[in-house]
Formats: sequence, C-alpha cells, structure tokens
Amino acid sequence: MPARASEALVLRTFPLKEADLVVSFLTRDQGKLRGVAKRARRAKSPFGAGLERLSHVRMAYFQRETRELVNLDSCELIRSQFSLVSDYWTSVALDYFAEVTEQLLPPAEPSEKFFRLLLSVLDSLQGAEPGRAWRAVTYFSLWAVRLSGWLPQLDVCLGCGAALDDSEFPERAFFSRGREGLVCKDCRKALGGNWELSPASRALAAEMLRMPVSALSPPVWSQSTASDLRKFLVQQIETHADRRLITAPLLEESVAS
Repeated sequence: MPARASEALVLRTFPLKEADLVVSFLTRDQGKLRGVAKRARRAKSPFGAGLERLSHVRMAYFQRETRELVNLDSCELIRSQFSLVSDYWTSVALDYFAEVTEQLLPPAEPSEKFFRLLLSVLDSLQGAEPGRAWRAVTYFSLWAVRLSGWLPQLDVCLGCGAALDDSEFPERAFFSRGREGLVCKDCRKALGGNWELSPASRALAAEMLRMPVSALSPPVWSQSTASDLRKFLVQQIETHADRRLITAPLLEESVAS
C-alpha cells in the first residue's frame, strides 16, 4: 500500500458513518481522487480546516490498486478560501468551480492544466475588485470546456461554414441547447437558434484563449458582462456531462434570459 503526498484542491466532502468523511479532491499529479478521512468530523480532527471547499492542501494518502477509495492520512493547508465566502457571488463561484470539476474530470486521470486553471481563477478572486466573480467564472468555463475537448469553433457557422468574425461586418451568431457550435442568421431559419452570442462576447472569448485571467479586458466586470457566453458554455458542459448544473442558475438568477 504505497504512501503518496500530492498537492491538491478539495472539491467536496460527504458524511460517512458517525465521524468520517468521503473527500473528493483534485491532485496535481494523480487527477481526481476520492478517499476516506477517518475521524474528520470530530472536534479534534487530524485534518483541521484542510477539508473545506477548494482548500489548497498537500494531501497525504495511501492507495491500493484494487480499491476505488484511498485512505487519507493527513493534509497540510497551503491556502484556505475562507476569506472569499463573505461575498455571495464569489462563494457561489467556488461552488460552481467544484461542481464543474467534479462533472468534467474522469477519476484518476492526471490533468495538471485543469489543476493550474483552478489555481489561476482562485488567485483572481483574491482582493476586492468589483465583478471579479464574473470574470473568473467566464474564464474558467471557457477553459474547462476547451481542456475537455468540447469547445467548438466560435468563428465559423456550423451549418454553412461561413465566417462569423469579419472585422468590419461580423455575422450574428446563434446557439441552441444540445447543439455543438454556432449558426449564422441564415442557417438559423433551418437549424434553429434560441439565443444569440454577441460579437463582443466572441471577441472576449478569443482574448481569454490568449491571455491569463488577470490581464483580461474590460478591467471592470459586471453580471451582464459576457452573460451570453456563460450561457453558451454552461450548455456545452451540461450537454456533454448529460446533466444540469445546480450552481449555474444561481450565478445568473438576476440576469434576464
């Protein structure tokens, strides 16, 4: 039963028996794992605050090849996200990150790029910058879909292949639930398209694919910024995960559909 110590982000915990927890966590080197933390629910837990949602830790555990669950030995807290939960939208964003990661990543498949994506958006939430939650959620959603291999072309019509991103006269682009990609206004008549993805949001998506989250424009975000892009990306996630996300509606609850 080899012992390991991995840098990890805690995703979720579930009660087990009277004092134990089942912990889902994403490691930098081993991918998404689940393990049992014995006595973690007791007052003098050996894990302390290290098992809080999206805590950045160094997790020590024992792993058997024949068992799905590992045995957690201890965790050393590197950084807590406790300071973020006082802001409602930021707290919901943390729940969203954890839920999407749980749904998109298969067990025990290393994905250091996804791990680094989570660290970068968590870093971007620090401080008191207005709208930081919307910037982080939009950036995370786009890159989560891309790293999963599900991001369609945003500059080409799925129906006729026409370019959508002409610098002088950009085409209107539309999307529907369950469709992988965008259609132009002409193809919309035949293929349908319930929502529009604006040229501004498509340009912002292209920028997000080139730049780190901290360098994005506009410098000040609001809930309405790129809300159509988030809707499109959430639908891509839900289509491929084959389930509706619980946290996504909470993030857009006051945005007109």
